[in-house]
Amino acid sequence: MTYCVGMVLEKGLVFMSDTRTNAGLDNISTYRKMTTWEHPGERVITLMSAGNLATTQAVVSLLDERSKSPGDRAPSLLAVPSMFQAARMVADTLREVIDHQGHGGQRADSAFNANLIIGGQIAGSPPRLFLIYPEGNFIEAGADTPFFQIGETKYGRPILVRAFDPKMSFEEAMKLLVVSFDSTLKANLSVGAPFDFHFYEADSLALGPHGRIEQDDPYLQTVSEAWGNALKTALEQMPGFTLPPRSGPTA
Repeated sequence: MTYCVGMVLEKGLVFMSDTRTNAGLDNISTYRKMTTWEHPGERVITLMSAGNLATTQAVVSLLDERSKSPGDRAPSLLAVPSMFQAARMVADTLREVIDHQGHGGQRADSAFNANLIIGGQIAGSPPRLFLIYPEGNFIEAGADTPFFQIGETKYGRPILVRAFDPKMSFEEAMKLLVVSFDSTLKANLSVGAPFDFHFYEADSLALGPHGRIEQDDPYLQTVSEAWGNALKTALEQMPGFTLPPRSGPTA
């Protein structure tokens, strides 16, 4: 399992992903689930993946190989004219890999399923964010759906729904995401640090602040402890519930 979040802010795009992969409680490893392609001044594209590791690794490898072979007939992320076309190309590649691994099946076999988030900006158009399903179809983030999650989504979603604000700064977005990821890893052992992040500033057409938050990162530890204490304090300050009186014995 995994957990990835992509958000659309007025300031730009925000991406964060965990790195845990596991095939059982005794087989846990770390694998980067975020990939970025950049042509400075012309485009920046970030992809995050969740699902079958063989499938997602094959998709990223194909996209990377094709981006490095401009003379090849296969399309390239560094050549498509729009983010919509980039999303469609990634969706087609995902469908191609799943069909190949499933021996040409007409539907996505659950054993090879994967979901992807792709976002970025190509010169001449605004930043855009898409969620791609294993069947090869996809949707775009907008005012009503300003963020996407893939993987183990339910534990980290409540804080995003309640606290997300498109006007927030990158620093505020980082705080929100750390709380969301911390809540998820506390509830599900299949999600874990380190967490990779990328903050893309709209119209910069260059990689923004990016890096990795380790399990022992002081900021992660501080926010985790503060959030836990804040929840306990908030619960204590809420009005108590008055139980109805016990009914007496009937004659």
